[in-house]
This record gives sequence, C-alpha cells and structure tokens, in this order.
Amino acid sequence: MENFKLTNFFTIKGISAASGLVYSQNVLFVISDSSNFLYQYDIDKKLLLKFPLVKEARENIEKENKPDLESITQYGNQLIMLGSGSTQKRNTMFTLDLGSDALQTQDLSVLYQNLKNVGSFTDDQLNIEGAIYAHQTMLLFQRGNSKNSRNGIFIIPNNQEDGIRFVPISLPTLDDIETTFTDAILVNDKIYFLACAENTTSTYEDGEVLGTILGIMHAPTFEIIDMQLLSEHQKFEGITLYKESENEIEFLLCEDNDTETLEAEIYKLTLKK
Repeated sequence: MENFKLTNFFTIKGISAASGLVYSQNVLFVISDSSNFLYQYDIDKKLLLKFPLVKEARENIEKENKPDLESITQYGNQLIMLGSGSTQKRNTMFTLDLGSDALQTQDLSVLYQNLKNVGSFTDDQLNIEGAIYAHQTMLLFQRGNSKNSRNGIFIIPNNQEDGIRFVPISLPTLDDIETTFTDAILVNDKIYFLACAENTTSTYEDGEVLGTILGIMHAPTFEIIDMQLLSEHQKFEGITLYKESENEIEFLLCEDNDTETLEAEIYKLTLKK
C-alpha cells in the first residue's frame, strides 16, 4: 500500500472513548465504549446530538458496568450496534431505524455463547470489535488480545441452521506484540480493517499502545492483500467510508485515547488506488 495520507480532520467535543463510527449524508454516527448513547454529529453545522439507547443513559460509565459498545455498522436504513461480549454486561445489540427512530434491543448472550463454543474461546477471551452485515450474513471480528486468544472472523448466516464458522486470521506484530482487530468495513469486494498492538493479555484491562495498522482483505476469501502502519503510538478503533473517486478512497477514523476526556479526535485517511 503506497501513497496514503492521515490527517486530523476535526474534534468533536462531548464524546469520550470513541470506539466506532458510521458516516452517512454528512452526518457522523459515533459510539463510545463507556457510554450508552448513540452520538450524531452534523459535520456542516458542527452540532452534536445524543440518542439514548437505554433509559437513564449515562456517559463515562465505570468499567465493570459499561456496555462496551465496540461495533457499529449500517445495513440499509438500520444502524446496528453491538457490545463486545467480554463480560456478561456487554452482550447487548441495539438496532436503530434511521427513518422512524425506532429502537430495538436484543440480548446476544446465547449467540455469544455459541461463538465461544464454535471458536473454542473461554469466557474471558471473546472480544468482538467490528461488524459487517452483507449478503444475508453477519461478520464479527474477534480481537485476540487476551492470553492464548486468536484473531479471527465469525461468519453468522441469517439462517443459523447453516452453521456458524470461525476463521482464524494471522496478523503482523509490532514490537513483538501481535496486532489485533479493532474495526472493519466492507467496500465493494474488499474489507478494510484496523488492528492495534497493545501490551496487555486482557480483554478488560488496557495496556501500552504500540501502534495501529490498516489492512486490506479480499472479502470472498479473507486473504490479506495489503497492509500499512498508520501510527506507532495511536489506537484507532473505528473506520467508516467517507468518499470514493476513481483515483482515491477516503475514510474517517476515530481514536480511543483511553481517557475520560470528553473529546473525540476524528482523522481522515486518504488512499490512492
């Protein structure tokens, strides 16, 4: 991968620990892993709105109680947001209809237990950090940052009688620490993913950030066809398509700085085709 450019694009005041984002019609939807609000930021008006996903929604929720929303994806007019599954309090999926503002909530405890069984993960190893829904199939990206865990992709067909599969994915190392998935997005026949190296053996406790890479997979086969080091010290946790032309493609990224500061830094990543 050559000719990429990463720049600070803007700062959103009022959001901490941004963990995922979706861009649509000049609006940026953002989730936080320490909040149970969905944030809606109008880029032109520089206006931030907060949509509560639960009654008495809160921000900067203490670690042991936070819903740990790490994945957000759009399918048609639906926004789908998922907890990481790394504790029993992180097993909720929210689905918001952008046309009617109708919100649905689903407990994924049974599904997440099935994922552990299929992938041979213990309770403290499951850590879902990215989601893609396409072709009647959900892809969930497992971040293998706990001890003896593995990176990989869960393939979940709409008809689960067809069987859930887990595909292990080997990712490169930074300073001898394997990078682990933090988000992914499908664009045409390619999956663009972020992976971070963090010096920790826990899905619960943060560690020293050693950098983030961008990777490109061939979507039908999950073969990694390109990779690029984006930063040696930043932890990028969200990626969304911003613009695409014949010669280049632009993404927006969010950074989780693991602090309670109510500011979300949004970056623009430009790749030459």
